[in-house]
Parts: sequence; C-alpha cells; structure tokens
Amino acid sequence: MSQLRETDTLVFLPLGGCEEIGMNLNAYGYGPPDDRRWILADLGVTFGDETTPGVDLICADPDFLADEAIEAIFLTHAHEDHIGATGLLYERLKTDAPMYATPFTAELVRQKLRERGLDDETILKPIAMEAEVTAGPFTVRYVTLTHSIPEPNALAIDTPLGLVLHTGDWKIDPDPTLGDDIDIAGLTALGDRGVLAMVCDSTNVFVEGEAGSEAGVREALKELIAGLEGRVAVTTFASNVARVKSVIEAAAGAGRSVCRVGRSMHKVTDAAIQTGILKNVPDFVDEENAGALPPDNILYLCTGSQGESRAALSRIARGDHRNVTLGEGDTVVFSSRVIPGNEKGIFAMMNALADMGIRVITDRMTPDPIHVSGHPCRDELTRMYGWVRPRISVPVHGERRHTLEHAQFARSLQVPEAVAPKNGEMVQLAPGEAQIIDLVPTGRLMLDGDMLVPENAGGLSERKRLSFNGYLHVSVAIDERNGITDGPVTTARGLSEPDGRLADESLDALDEAGELALSKLKRDDLDDDDAVERALGRAVRRAAERAFGRRPVIDITVLRS
Repeated sequence: MSQLRETDTLVFLPLGGCEEIGMNLNAYGYGPPDDRRWILADLGVTFGDETTPGVDLICADPDFLADEAIEAIFLTHAHEDHIGATGLLYERLKTDAPMYATPFTAELVRQKLRERGLDDETILKPIAMEAEVTAGPFTVRYVTLTHSIPEPNALAIDTPLGLVLHTGDWKIDPDPTLGDDIDIAGLTALGDRGVLAMVCDSTNVFVEGEAGSEAGVREALKELIAGLEGRVAVTTFASNVARVKSVIEAAAGAGRSVCRVGRSMHKVTDAAIQTGILKNVPDFVDEENAGALPPDNILYLCTGSQGESRAALSRIARGDHRNVTLGEGDTVVFSSRVIPGNEKGIFAMMNALADMGIRVITDRMTPDPIHVSGHPCRDELTRMYGWVRPRISVPVHGERRHTLEHAQFARSLQVPEAVAPKNGEMVQLAPGEAQIIDLVPTGRLMLDGDMLVPENAGGLSERKRLSFNGYLHVSVAIDERNGITDGPVTTARGLSEPDGRLADESLDALDEAGELALSKLKRDDLDDDDAVERALGRAVRRAAERAFGRRPVIDITVLRS
C-alpha cells in the first residue's frame, strides 16, 4: 500500500451510468490533484433507438481520462452495459493498462478486443474468482455476488485513505441455480473492518421486497413447458446463463431437443460451456435440422426478447427467418421483462406473432414467475447496507430519479453521508466530508458504422433531419451569358403525395417557386453561384413548407456551361 501524503485525495468519477441505466464507466483516482493515479471499473455501452438513426451502440466519452495515468481496468461482469465498450474505448484511453476479468467475462471480452484488432493476450488478464490485484496505490479484491449472469463481482478497493466497495450489478439470490452464493461473510467482514464508501446499483430502488430467485423460475418453466403442445420458442436474455440452463432442463423434461437461434445465444452459451459454467448439456440441434423434428419435440431458444428488429424472434415474427418457422398452434414464451423504452417494438412483435396464430405467454400470465430481476429491491438494499455499513453511499446505475431516491433511502438506513453524482461530477470521498469538487467534460460517443463520433456530430444531426423531414435536390443549368438553359428541377426523397405515392406532381410548385426566385435576380447575381443557391434555397424551402408541411434538407447544384 502506498504511503499517505498530506495532499492525497481519493475521488470517484462516473462518466457513464449515473443518468441512465447502462453505459457504465466509473473511475477512481488517488493522489494529489495534479498527479492522480486511476483505476477504471467497467467500460459499457447502451443501445441506439429511433432517435439515433443508423447508430446501434453508444458509449461514454472517456477523453478526460486519456491524459491521466491509468493503472488498471477492472470488469465486474459480462453484461454489455459493463463490457460492451472494451474494444471500442481501449485505444481511445491511450493506455497500456491491463484489463482484469474473471474467466467467463474474459472469454466474452476477448472476442470484443479481437473484433477491433486489439491484442487480447497483452491487454486482457483473466483472474480467478475472489482474486486480489495491486495496481499503483490501489489493491482490488473481487467479491462474489449473485446476479443474472455468471461470475458477478463487487470490487473491494483498498487505498491509504479508506476502503470502497463498488458493487457492480447484484441481487440476493438464495438459490442462484448456477455459480456460487453471494459472499455474505466476506461483505460482513468488510463492514467489520470499516468501509468508507459503497458505490451501489440503484436499478430497483423503487421496488419493494426482493427480486426473487432463479430456482423458482426454473420450476415454473419446467411446469409451463411440460404442458405445451406444438413448437415452443422461449426468448430470454442470452447472458442469463442460469435461465438458459433452466430452459434446457425444462425442454429435456418435456422430451424436447433445443435449438439455439440468434448470434448472442450461440456466443454466450459457447463461452459458458468453454469455461465450464454450463456442464453436461445435451447436444443442440442445428437450425437447418430442427424443422424436421416433430413439433412436440423441439424448443427454440431465441434472442430478441426486447423486440430488436434484427434479432431472431423479430425475424421469426416477420416470417423472414432463414430456417425457423412458427405458426398456428405453436407457443412463444417470454422469460424476460420489458425494458422501459422497448415497449413499442416488443408489443408490435407480440401482435405479429398472435396474428400468425401463435400463443404468446408472458410473465404476467403464469401463476408463478417465469422471470425475476437481476437487481436489488429495497429489502435487498437494506440487507446489503446492514452488512457493509458504509460511511458514504454513492448511488450509481440508474436514471436521475433512481440515484436521488437511493441516496434518500440510504440516509433512512442511517448511512451518515450520501452523494448522488451526475455523469462527469467528481466526488471527493476522502479526506473530509464527501462532496462534489469538480465537473469534468463528458458526453456520448456513437458507433456510426466503424467510427466513434461525438453525439453532436454533423452527420448524425443531418441524418436525424433527413429521417424526420426528407430531402430535396434542386439543379439549375446556367450558360456563359448567365442565361438559364434548364431548370430549376427538383427531386425528392422521403416525401409523399396525398395518395401515398412518392412526391411527384407536388414538386411542380417547388420548381415554379425556384423559377420565380431566379427571375428576380439581377443579371450579375446569376454569375454568383452563392447568390443563386441562396435564392433557390429560400424559395424552395418556403414552397416545400406550403406543399408538405415540412422543412426538408435541401441541396442545390448549379451547372455552368
């Protein structure tokens, strides 16, 4: 452990995950303000939606850290919102710091590093459960938790100014069905020693009671699937390997072979088998061969529970999956929850399935739960605070309403101090009272094709305008004597006639408005391309608003002979 200096401080800095659920990127700094050493906890992503056309992945902007001394990166578990940006951001951090992860997480991270052309053998350092690593002034020990994915860990971060527990994602599952139980003794021992601060998951802070156990889900799935006829498809989060295992066991008990459908379902289950987490699994049936089995003897284990348009279940619902077809008398079981914001896509997919004569079963339709959350509800938070007994509560992993409620709840549990930072707000944990001492630049980076670009990138802003308002191109030909030899001619994209056809006749009014605008220009102005473009742009934009009620993106081409 480094020797304590008078100017040393211990700070916590979230760059992602404190104003949203997802996109987690947390940093801990130690040392004098002008010479801090840093470790990072998680490099995650969130996902694009209809407001980010063409963008599937979004991650926190780590540029503030690119000029800092990073000792190591520690990954708590393998969910995308915690590891999805490992390949995207590592080079941007301008570091050669090692990246630590337990075996299952490391297996999935290895693929992400290789996809971006990074040397995983140099960067990635797989470690055992409950391992301890020293990185500069930090000593970090992995503490076993339970969650909805194998090998979830908290980080016990020891420094000369105190001990911090960074929980990552967790719940209290008394019978997780896969992996070890939560290390209550270890957490209590940390509390007995004295914990300066706990940086803790806020996802379910508004939910009373407890999240529930995977063991109960397993029994409910077995009973449900045993009573179904015809082809059965079960959709769940591929990362929930315990749930996947329960579905496989339920299928075997009902005399059904399992066919995995969806890239991430293959990727995660392969990693679980390779690392020994999934054992004695019956042979899976290939998609190409599954259709030949009797309907009562096949179960499709599918990705796409959130209505993602390119995922397996959405393609099945559209009837355009290459190998899998469902129809009248078949059943789709959703062993998942609706993530807020995904309702529209999920319900559209369910309606499409129902329209095909397929029975849809969700968690609300079964007597016993076929899904439980992986995050702590209020009773579980109460127990965790009772074990750890931190001096400071720092809520993370939540929208603003979650973290503020969590801070208030922690105070009600007699935690002396609570600070709920926003992304970019630096919290001084020690010495002295916990407080926000700085605001650093932060933001979002969008994966646009193969490039990471800022959220306000010109191309993304223009793409939004195109998607909302359409596009016009206006061309005009002018000869050497400044006479108009052709045009203006307007073509359109993304605009319609009242009868639904692509815009055609309505463009005549735009052409006429352009002609009138050019007729009012002086002869000398017709020699100036900028003047011509301004006149045409103003006139056509006004005419487009009258004709279509929109302000399209407009390009002007002036051709000269």
